[in-house]
Amino acid sequence: MSVSVINGNPVATVTSACVTCFPGTWSAGGAMITSRSSLAGAGTQNAALAFGGENSGFNPVSCTEEYSGASWSAGGALITARAYLEGVGTQNAALAFGGFASSPIGIVSCTEEYNGTSWSAGGGLINSKYLGAGAGEQNAALAFGGCTGIPVSCTEEYNGSSWSAGGALINARNSLSGAGTQNAGLAFGGGYGGNLSCTEEYNGTSWSAGGALITARQQLAGAGLQNAGLAFGGAVYPSGFICSCTEEYNGSSWSSGGALSTARRQLAGAGAFNAGIAFGGANPSKVSCTEEFSP
Repeated sequence: MSVSVINGNPVATVTSACVTCFPGTWSAGGAMITSRSSLAGAGTQNAALAFGGENSGFNPVSCTEEYSGASWSAGGALITARAYLEGVGTQNAALAFGGFASSPIGIVSCTEEYNGTSWSAGGGLINSKYLGAGAGEQNAALAFGGCTGIPVSCTEEYNGSSWSAGGALINARNSLSGAGTQNAGLAFGGGYGGNLSCTEEYNGTSWSAGGALITARQQLAGAGLQNAGLAFGGAVYPSGFICSCTEEYNGSSWSSGGALSTARRQLAGAGAFNAGIAFGGANPSKVSCTEEFSP
């Protein structure tokens, strides 16, 4: 662990938070074109999609990038530039929803659908929110948690054209992460009056408690499925610890995995349990680095 001082406050960076690591390890991938944090991601390790986020200061961006498994290239820009949004789906069929925009300024409900080339408008969220999490696909998505001014527990389900109310989370929270599908979702981490370790599993109707994360944290990323999930990166407040630790979920409990090479918060993730990808984030300045997870 190293400690630096930013704006008069000590900030610790956890460079190796995993004591007992599974065989899974992270390796360097191609750097993003635009360094940014608070972005969203979708797709697979060899066909990922990065969109939105913020660059220097709070400057929401609309840029989209497509990953080939080796390098990033420019894709079609979002209609609404925003940060703290969520995304699900694949590189050629992605969904972006919620977030915080600069024009109009504030929390947004807008949903956009990507066809591999450009974004088009979809049905708006019932609740305008940011700092939430998502799971599923473009035509069967799940949005849960987040902040409307206060952390919320609401869940919404997307059918390809509109959102409808789903079962509420047990624990209201923002800055959480998610994985899985619409009928088998996974929610973990986040914050509400402190750092949360709780995990919840969705069955298409309601949430139930799962095994707690080893490291309670916020602003983390996730990938995989409900019974084979990954959680990585994030931050612990109020200390400001920036995490590199990875945890692996087997459907009932979390265990330690290989640490990220670059500790970071407000990053994005995509892919599968045995083929995850992490990109962007802050440590504490915005980064462009990409890492790929393999067993």
